[in-house]
Amino acid sequence: MFKHILMPTDGSAIAKKAIHNGMAFAKEIGAQVTGFHVMPVMPPYAYQAEMLADTQQRFDEECLSFANSFLAEVTHAATKAGVKCDTFCVTSDAPYQQIIQAAQDSGCDLIAMASHGRSGIEDLFLGSQTQKVLTHSQIPVLVYR
Repeated sequence: MFKHILMPTDGSAIAKKAIHNGMAFAKEIGAQVTGFHVMPVMPPYAYQAEMLADTQQRFDEECLSFANSFLAEVTHAATKAGVKCDTFCVTSDAPYQQIIQAAQDSGCDLIAMASHGRSGIEDLFLGSQTQKVLTHSQIPVLVYR
């Protein structure tokens, strides 16, 4: 049924569990996987313009380092499961939009992602990226809890 699964990750413990369970599912159904991470946009705060350029470079390097680490976990899980896998990342302040776009651009027919279960005031103001993907995606979404 599903042949290509997008697995977004933010490196959280529940995302790691979702990746390992998602790989088992992908292997069982013979699907390939695309691992995906959305790096945050740095807020434009700085004391002086020179500081901003230096800070931006360090921020970008750290974000890329984290992204590579998170995506290496996806690649490792895929290798261990014997599942074909590609990975990539982008920078955005709207992760849910990028997740949906990545699934479309990669030709994925399923998005498999973790539920983070935010609650209280944080959910009221920030909302769940998983909930936003569920609300806006035309591609089926499998949520791991």
